[in-house]
Amino acid sequence: MKNWLTRFLCASLACLVGATAKAGDGKGKIIHKLELDIRSSSIIPTHKSLRTNDTGAPPLLTRLGAAAFHLKYGFQLDPESSLGRLYPYATQGIGISFNTFGARKELGEPWAAYLFQTSRIAALAPWLSLDYEWNFGASFGWNPYDAEENDRNRIIGSKINAYLNVNFFLSARLSRHCSLRAGVDLTHYSNGNTHLPNAGLNTVGGKIGLVYTLNPPDGLPYRYARATEEAYPSDFWHRVSYDVILYAATRAKGVLLADNSVYIFPAHFGILGFNINPMYKFNRFLKAGLSLDGQYDETANIYTNGERRPNGDPTFYRPPLRQQIGVGLSARGEFTMPFFAINLGIGHNLYYNKGSLAGFYQVLALKLSVMRDLFLHIGYQLHKFHEPNNLMLGVGYRFHNL
Repeated sequence: MKNWLTRFLCASLACLVGATAKAGDGKGKIIHKLELDIRSSSIIPTHKSLRTNDTGAPPLLTRLGAAAFHLKYGFQLDPESSLGRLYPYATQGIGISFNTFGARKELGEPWAAYLFQTSRIAALAPWLSLDYEWNFGASFGWNPYDAEENDRNRIIGSKINAYLNVNFFLSARLSRHCSLRAGVDLTHYSNGNTHLPNAGLNTVGGKIGLVYTLNPPDGLPYRYARATEEAYPSDFWHRVSYDVILYAATRAKGVLLADNSVYIFPAHFGILGFNINPMYKFNRFLKAGLSLDGQYDETANIYTNGERRPNGDPTFYRPPLRQQIGVGLSARGEFTMPFFAINLGIGHNLYYNKGSLAGFYQVLALKLSVMRDLFLHIGYQLHKFHEPNNLMLGVGYRFHNL
């Protein structure tokens, strides 16, 4: 189901908009911000077709250069509210962007809709700070690979792709309402193996932007309440919460045949999985723990005996169910902020029958709070540190939540 990512993005946006109504904890006002920024980047090669071309035409990379134009709305919690005191510089919201790569025929000129969150890393002066921002969403309007009509694009196989971005920048206060931002920008586009090819597109470059605060807090723009830590119980187990997550997705599958040709299955396959993840809360920003991970992958260990169908396609067979299930243990770290948490993990399958489920796997996931203990889970799994595996779209519930 290629629209899963789009539906999850829409649900995430709805949850964030709904959260603004209660963001101030019933105290004070919400601070509203508008931002316009421009980003110029270079392409990082992810596939040999970006550097070489077997058709005799110039390599695609010789004329690729990325540019993006972003418009964002964000809100900040009242610095005097309880959450505002814990996270005095956090701003979160929604954004849209127009993107071009200098190859409109092959790649298209996609636009993106995304969630974002930004906050301070360090204050360098009363008017200057070092900040970070992440963006997560979906990009639309790509011109995907087609063997007959668009064979030069061998990196993007779908019209809709995930959009992931992180940028680090200096923020300089120009006036009570305006700030100037400039820094470095890293972006990744891919579809989580829902379609093939899926080499993805990566860019690195710079950004410059202007932020306008519609209703800055009274007094000096950066006179925020001093950040305060929550009072946590001293007992170890009182600081432990338990996240239980169920997720699903679809993925495409390609295999290498005996003659070294690649065959891409015309159908899509199912993914089902779970995570049981105890996490110890060190402070308001950081959690860490272990996760028991189980996943059923309908594509795992599919094989062929060399037979061909009447149309010439190879004949493939599915293995027994036990060869398509993996259960592993992963180490997890989680960065927590208002409304969002970013979860990173590295694990190894402990139970697997053979083949493609062996080895290490890695997880990157975004958790978006729907209610105090209920959250949406949007994740991506890699295999053996470099092979894209599958999306992880689901819901989670947090037990014993502090």
